[in-house]
Amino acid sequence: MKHSRPKRRTVAFGSAGVLVTATLIAGAVTAPTASASAESRHGQDREARGAAIAAARAEKAGIDWQDCPADWGLEKPIQCGWVTVPLDYAKPNGKQIKLAVDRIGNTGTKSERQGALIYNPGGPGGSGLRFPRRVVTKAPVWVNTSKAYDFVGFDPRGVGKSAPISCADPQEFVKAPKMDPVPDSEADKRAQRKLAREYAEGCYERSGEMLPHMTTPNTARDLDVIRAALGEKKLNYLGVSYGTYLGAVYGTLFPKHVRRMVVDSVVNPSREKIWYEANLDQDVAFEMRWNDWQDWVAANDAVFHLGTTRDAVQAKWLELRAAAKKNPIGGVVGPAELIGFFQGAPYYDSSWIPVATVFSKYFAGDTQALVDAAAPDLSDTAGNAASENGNAVYTAVECTDAKWPTSWKKWDRDNTRLHKDYPFLTWANAWMNLPCATWPVKQQTPVNVKTGKGLPGVLIVQSERDAATPYGGAVELHQRFKGSRLITEKNAGSHGVTSLVNPCINERVDAYLLSGKLDSSDVTCGPHATPKP
Repeated sequence: MKHSRPKRRTVAFGSAGVLVTATLIAGAVTAPTASASAESRHGQDREARGAAIAAARAEKAGIDWQDCPADWGLEKPIQCGWVTVPLDYAKPNGKQIKLAVDRIGNTGTKSERQGALIYNPGGPGGSGLRFPRRVVTKAPVWVNTSKAYDFVGFDPRGVGKSAPISCADPQEFVKAPKMDPVPDSEADKRAQRKLAREYAEGCYERSGEMLPHMTTPNTARDLDVIRAALGEKKLNYLGVSYGTYLGAVYGTLFPKHVRRMVVDSVVNPSREKIWYEANLDQDVAFEMRWNDWQDWVAANDAVFHLGTTRDAVQAKWLELRAAAKKNPIGGVVGPAELIGFFQGAPYYDSSWIPVATVFSKYFAGDTQALVDAAAPDLSDTAGNAASENGNAVYTAVECTDAKWPTSWKKWDRDNTRLHKDYPFLTWANAWMNLPCATWPVKQQTPVNVKTGKGLPGVLIVQSERDAATPYGGAVELHQRFKGSRLITEKNAGSHGVTSLVNPCINERVDAYLLSGKLDSSDVTCGPHATPKP
């Protein structure tokens, strides 16, 4: 599932069970042969040299800042520009692509300015271009930081305005209703496998030249080129969700280039987890957070009238699901569309009230609210293109970053087992990732994330019950990045913590970004306020 904004994509962390499987998996991974690792080292050396060449070039060229194009939806005083990077860092003088960047200057004085803060919202496939709008809209938790920093966003390679890739016709991609993700038969599984294979082929047909280079390490190199183009000696970085993995890889490849780094809602950077196991972990954590939401809906039965216990709310969910399966609501909302909409609740607390309200209206006889919320809008061609592009990048990066199981038996066994106890998301997540089993370009070996010489203390922020990036990921990165500090938001599970109002967290993020100050030990904060209907 996406490590950011629901559309699809998830992750999970149970208790000891998951740790046991992780150990078994780690034990089963054989060491690469000497020649293979020497070959990959040689490739990395070439790419490191290519990245240095591209950064030097970008530093010289700078960025020609202009008012943003009207159709980008970025008001003044935000400015936009382009940074040129090699498609393949092993060939820095080969084909180049342009990355879209934007910025808003620091709001404080010249003497208060500490440089640029670059942001990645996750995905893979998320656009960072809206980040400077936090200053325009005066987002309260960012007021202090914006005095010191220019806020800089960018579209990563393949995303949005930056040499966008595609795997399918966007209007076809959003059409509904889709097949129920939960298979009733072997025939259903065969049909889903065919769709996944065709999707992988579509990626190659439409974007074949880009696919081999759609990796997290390449995006990290792009980030370093953007740093240089901005005239910054060192990087100040905020990464959320998948953006934490991008930060972890950047910190490993360019430890001496990091000044300050905040990572929020952390993807587990272990090579054993990237990406197949991470997706299985999501299924467990999503179920936990789905239960949290149902408990809240039950506690607010006076408002929603969906039952006074979790079991009663779950029964209503199953009733809705069965009705949508038998007769898609409004002809377009079946079980797949329901999951697409309802998964917002386990992702983000900000979705708790909107999702519960639509759910409640349905049982009060208003089906239109559900159609409006969950069905595609075929007239929104720009939105549909963005949705298809986001999914294409998500698939391309995760499938190219790492080796995936090619045996259908393994996928079938793992997801059948998980579905028994964690039915909310398991099969939907499996089909979303299955194109990686027949991926048409060479799959890489993930970077071994670790502390390099010169890496400063990194600030890690994580809610305890996060569904999309389970808590174990933050612990893992904390162990790998020496001198890092972990802030845990206890009894909370919203994905993306730094943008929520929680003074215990907000003040520490400010202190770190403004003065480099980290607590002397890890910190546990209480939860942010629960939504009140």
